[in-house]
Amino acid sequence: MFTWSVENTIIFNVLKTMGLSVTEIKNTWAKILEVFKARLNDENTFSMFFADSYVSDIVNNTIKIVLNSSLAVTLCQNKAQVYENLKEAVLEVMETDFNLEFYTSDDNLKNKNVSNKKEEIFKSSYLNSNLNFDNFVIGTFNRGAAQAALMTATTPGKMFNPLFIYSDSGLGKTHLLHAIGNCVKKSNPGAKVICITSDDFFNEYVKSLSQGKDTNQLRDYCKTIDVFLIDDIQFLAEKNKTQDLFYFVFNDLIKESKQIVITSDREPNELKGVADRLVSRFSNGLTVKISDPDVDTCVEILKKKIHANSDLKELVFDDDALSLLADKFSKNIRELEGALNKVIFQAILRHVNRIDLKLTAEAISTISGGKYIQDELNEKKIINIVADYYNLTPSVLTGKSRHRQVSIARHMAMYLIRDVLDYPLKKIGDAFGGKDHTTVMNAITNVNKMLKNDPSTQSAIKELKNRIENR
Repeated sequence: MFTWSVENTIIFNVLKTMGLSVTEIKNTWAKILEVFKARLNDENTFSMFFADSYVSDIVNNTIKIVLNSSLAVTLCQNKAQVYENLKEAVLEVMETDFNLEFYTSDDNLKNKNVSNKKEEIFKSSYLNSNLNFDNFVIGTFNRGAAQAALMTATTPGKMFNPLFIYSDSGLGKTHLLHAIGNCVKKSNPGAKVICITSDDFFNEYVKSLSQGKDTNQLRDYCKTIDVFLIDDIQFLAEKNKTQDLFYFVFNDLIKESKQIVITSDREPNELKGVADRLVSRFSNGLTVKISDPDVDTCVEILKKKIHANSDLKELVFDDDALSLLADKFSKNIRELEGALNKVIFQAILRHVNRIDLKLTAEAISTISGGKYIQDELNEKKIINIVADYYNLTPSVLTGKSRHRQVSIARHMAMYLIRDVLDYPLKKIGDAFGGKDHTTVMNAITNVNKMLKNDPSTQSAIKELKNRIENR
């Protein structure tokens, strides 16, 4: 086995940005083929298809490989095991994860200039390898969308075309979009997958005009795409000329059974400023909605995120802490993960490895949140206000936690419901999970005692009453 030094790797990474010398490319490729041959473990296949292969160019993060026949190109593009072995050999030698493209010598000479031009189109397109189906947490709120996405990814262009996924921001639409692209590329590495936002499409259109190019060139490029993934289509609203181009691109791809997946913050019929003919075509495939997640699923999302990060293995999360995050930020998964990061950061600053309810509540105290019931004053409304004041959630406040902070907040809520609404003790107990009337009476008595001598309790009751009055 040869040795590829760190120094050589640094030199190569510098040179590849400027263009490698012929000798450097030849020597490096020879090393890669040596590793690949051992991985392939098939002398006949290697000799017949790869022994005389060479690298013609390195563009950005893509290596262009010339093979001896179109059959060899087909083998690399369609046989996943061969492609993956070669890709892993490149990674072992170069210590960098490159994309691989395959040509015959005729194709390479004929298409080299065209290929370089195509690299300039949709440069913003990329697939985030961390967003896949394996780490997408499924619950009742997103099960339909996840199933539709998986079916689309495994049978592109055949089942649902277009697939239109919509939801509020931060609920996983973009994750599914990248998961589809990654799944397609895994099963068919040679497939051309483009994943962009509607703003990227608009910018590409504007760039074509500003450079004096015919937009037909952009349209012709789009015809070569196998899977077209476009995020946040609502931002094409009122961009009429861009919509016209997208209409033709859409029709071109559908006609050739090329897969289109679109995401939006609303369903097709609610897209204002988008041409009726586009809305109609968006509705021709399958439209699926991602609803607001339930708290249990949010807890699972947090657990999966924690488990996936090996740097967090020393941290212990109390169930109450995760429940607080899940309940308070269940409207937006992106905000949920952001809140988790803030809690972790606080734990690191304090040099603690256990994350409990108190630390969590303090960490997220500056983040806006909380759920308010916009109706006439009742026990639920007061519970919500008290929970928000103490940086808790209603479910924690009415649950069984005996944490001191929770107990104080629970007593305050019981006192206020009795004082403001004059509810009977039994009804108050029912609002807190069926607690008996003696428990409620003791809570109210405790608050009354503290009000006589404790300024902080007096201040808290005053502020809570003010919030209730100005709800």
